[in-house]
Amino acid sequence: MSLKKTLLAGLALATVSAATAQAETTLKISHYLPAVHGLHTDFIKPWSEQVTECTNGEVQFEIFPAGTQMGHVARQQEQVMAGVVDIAHGLHGIPRGRFPRTSLIDMPFLTDDAAAASYALWELFPEYLAEEYRGLKVLALHAHNGGLLHTNKKKVETMEDMAGLRIRTPSPAVSAMLSHLGADPQGLPPGEVYESLQKGVIDGTVFPWDPVKSFGLNEVLNYHLDLGAYTVSFFYVMNQRSFDKLSAEAQACIDQYSGSDLVAKFGDWWDGWDVPGRQDAMDAGHEITELSDEERAKWREALEPMMAEYLQSVKDAGVDNAEEIYQAMQDKIAEFQAMKAE
Repeated sequence: MSLKKTLLAGLALATVSAATAQAETTLKISHYLPAVHGLHTDFIKPWSEQVTECTNGEVQFEIFPAGTQMGHVARQQEQVMAGVVDIAHGLHGIPRGRFPRTSLIDMPFLTDDAAAASYALWELFPEYLAEEYRGLKVLALHAHNGGLLHTNKKKVETMEDMAGLRIRTPSPAVSAMLSHLGADPQGLPPGEVYESLQKGVIDGTVFPWDPVKSFGLNEVLNYHLDLGAYTVSFFYVMNQRSFDKLSAEAQACIDQYSGSDLVAKFGDWWDGWDVPGRQDAMDAGHEITELSDEERAKWREALEPMMAEYLQSVKDAGVDNAEEIYQAMQDKIAEFQAMKAE
């Protein structure tokens, strides 16, 4: 074979190899919930399949949920920042202190609506929250529906009933809320709550209904107080370097299935995810109590100093405009509610 033909053959082989390598790009996604949870079955898995289809197979995904080497709740941010995984879904409050601006959405009695909280987070991201995500491409920010207080041995109906109870907490704002209500907050990953309740290490937990079902917690719970007093926020982010390595077409596909259209789905999703947990509790004969209007007003008043202290702690951590962000969150939630009512 002539030198020219050899070079042409080599070039053709290199071109085919490059195309094949591009077609076999596999991105790793990690999250901390069981593979039976709606976040996995209704959100992350279908999202990955949509992107794969959109890219005509150029981008594939490998998902690592709870129970895998990359499924620890406290490691989601560091894994995606380091490029150990390409995309991660995690809780803003674990580990604590990494997202002080975003976590203002966790303040008590701000909203109990996943759709409203998610809308507020996404609307405020460009102006107020973006600096907390340097090195990351933010695909979605969202929150869950209002959390409940779930206990195993003691029924809680009033603030006085909270005294001394060891309650698992998901975030600094919720920890401060529980402390001011007389409880003893315990920071635990969701996956450790079942055993801690079973062994008596904690007396209860705050969760929306969906993880009660997905973590099997109704087996070790008996009482549920529908607080609607807080929400907790989550991130769905991609390593910016991983995104930048993709073709323009693949990047466009990820953008197409992320952002505002994705964020808008979480309200309906969470409403659906909450149903089985509540139904399981009812089927098991558990007591489900609504916080009375009178008691709710009492809790709100008791928590006013806590909210002022928490805002100050966020300012002390370097967020000079904490009050402005908090007010903007209230405004966006009200804006969403007004749009919903139309």
